[in-house]
Amino acid sequence: MARLLPFLVAAAAALVAVSLSAPGADGFYLPGSYPHKYNPGEPLSVKVNSLTSIDTEIPYSYYSLPFCTPPDGVKDSAENLGELLMGDRIENSPYRFRMHANDSDLFLCRSPPLAADAFNLLKKRIDEMYQVNLILDNLPAIRYTKKDDYFLRWTGYPVGIRVGVDYYVFNHLQFTVLVHKYEEANVARVMGTGDATDGFPSTGKDGSGGAAGSSGWMVVGFEVVPCSIKHNPDDVKSLKMYGKYPRSIKCDPTTVSMSIKENEPIVYTYEVSFVESDIKWPSRWDAYLKMEGAKVHWFSILNSLMVIAFLAGIVFVILLRTVRRDLTRYEELDSEAQAQMNEELSGWKLVVSDVFRAPSNPMLLCVMVGDGVQILGMAVVTILFAALGFMSPASRGTLITGMLFFYLVLGILAGYVGVRVWKTIKCGDHTGWMAVSWRVACFFPGIAFLILTTLNFLLWGSQSTGAIPFSLFVILILLWFCISVPLTLVGGLLGAKAPHIEYPVRTNQIPREIPPQKYPSWLLVLGAGTLPFGTLFIELFFIMSSIWMGRVYYVFGFLFIVLLLLVIVCAEVSLVLTYMHLCVEDWKWWWKSFFSSGSVAIYIFLYSINYLVFDLKSLSGPVSATLYLGYSLFMVIAIMLATGTVGFISSFCFVHYLFSSVKAD
Repeated sequence: MARLLPFLVAAAAALVAVSLSAPGADGFYLPGSYPHKYNPGEPLSVKVNSLTSIDTEIPYSYYSLPFCTPPDGVKDSAENLGELLMGDRIENSPYRFRMHANDSDLFLCRSPPLAADAFNLLKKRIDEMYQVNLILDNLPAIRYTKKDDYFLRWTGYPVGIRVGVDYYVFNHLQFTVLVHKYEEANVARVMGTGDATDGFPSTGKDGSGGAAGSSGWMVVGFEVVPCSIKHNPDDVKSLKMYGKYPRSIKCDPTTVSMSIKENEPIVYTYEVSFVESDIKWPSRWDAYLKMEGAKVHWFSILNSLMVIAFLAGIVFVILLRTVRRDLTRYEELDSEAQAQMNEELSGWKLVVSDVFRAPSNPMLLCVMVGDGVQILGMAVVTILFAALGFMSPASRGTLITGMLFFYLVLGILAGYVGVRVWKTIKCGDHTGWMAVSWRVACFFPGIAFLILTTLNFLLWGSQSTGAIPFSLFVILILLWFCISVPLTLVGGLLGAKAPHIEYPVRTNQIPREIPPQKYPSWLLVLGAGTLPFGTLFIELFFIMSSIWMGRVYYVFGFLFIVLLLLVIVCAEVSLVLTYMHLCVEDWKWWWKSFFSSGSVAIYIFLYSINYLVFDLKSLSGPVSATLYLGYSLFMVIAIMLATGTVGFISSFCFVHYLFSSVKAD
């Protein structure tokens, strides 16, 4: 269910080289996932995942449609927490293979006559372009279609197709299992996840003979060709599952003939062939990870670097020319001259006695900064592990599981930072630290609970597998209450005991009047979000496509760099905006520094709406649109807290440095 990824990165640049996807480069393969050796004739189990559609974005159980069921009953496969949150429901299937044994014309089952409800549901799923997702040895079934001179890759195959007023179901599957001879050297190698080749991996001839040898085989590819073939239900009345169909079946994917009709059964058949392949086991995911080329990602990074260079130039002028020059002139004067100069001061030097005046709603600011640090830390550690290969797409759900785990554990950091900022604002008085800690522990999780519960009711009403079961809801609440909340309180206690950051100047009791501004200051703050957005909007397209279009996102090396640059841009933007406000004698910089970088979330949400209108044009129904907007809202709130925290901390350090050099009574 959790289709959201708030990403920000700040870590050592040396790790980038490990995670970058480049031609011929090798990256670490997922630890704990090793080649499985199959001996000739050994059974292979095919599993089914939820039915998915980019038309509705609502997953459903495979067995919600009139498909064949396994003879020993439907059983759930082992799942982790991340798979359940993502809506995956992996179950066993009736399809059975034997390693290196080709089988054809296999009868699977004859469904009961389609009742009115099953008939209408099947037509609806075909209209909504639902895909069947099969898995063999942890590899999703892949389908190739030819368009002009190009081959397109798809995971899964459609339930059926509509031609005019008739509906056709794909009731015959032609499987091709690519195998590679098991070699000990394969275990020691690592997987290259980059765009290593532009063509398809080469395969050998049908290797069903005695070439298997004693070393065994590994599955390195799983392909499917769906066909719609008209079977006579009367021909299979006496056949048992996995029996031989009485007539030879020729699979032609370009024609369809099995139309569905009410009160008529559907006959399902399949065939499987094993093909020896030159693909090594460490590279078997390349076919799934072969997406857009690296040039677009490098262009995104170059675009970000240009924005950073522009902002860095402005910061350089502020710090090394304007500020340092003014401070040098001020310090070179004697006391009498300084007093005279104080009467002629203008700009940021006039607010020296008000710049550290407590902001409005200081507790809310501390809570948002604490939660922002927690989200930022979660993103740093998650991207770090993902870049090292611990959360590759080969292991479903580990990314979401890792994000949830790191978020819970980093509650101690959130409590510490929130209370430390609170104590600093209160000039060393830690009274109320318990209330700050509780609000830090409840603020963002409360927003998440409200949004995701609302969306979950919609999914429950649609009987979707994307709905979080009630038992899992209880587990999530217990994880939050038993892990995150106590750690946040412990962090708050540590923050209350830690020394506060002392202000370099004293604050007057009477606040200085802020002169009228030519333009509203908040207009400038909201406009500042365009610069951070400009650094990530290209990469944002790939992330959105991964979440909503069913594509595999794996270039964590590029994401690592882009989001590191995003952190730098957010810090620079907030610093420049804070200086501009101080120059016009506006000393209320606390909240403005937070939202000057946090306002990037507004533009990300607007981009999400643009993506919905122009890229997800096929998204149908108010439920699907509500789910999309709800998940997008959840994502941008997390991004606002993380980026706003970066801006606030950078501005606070800048203001503290700036006024620590001022001699003021």
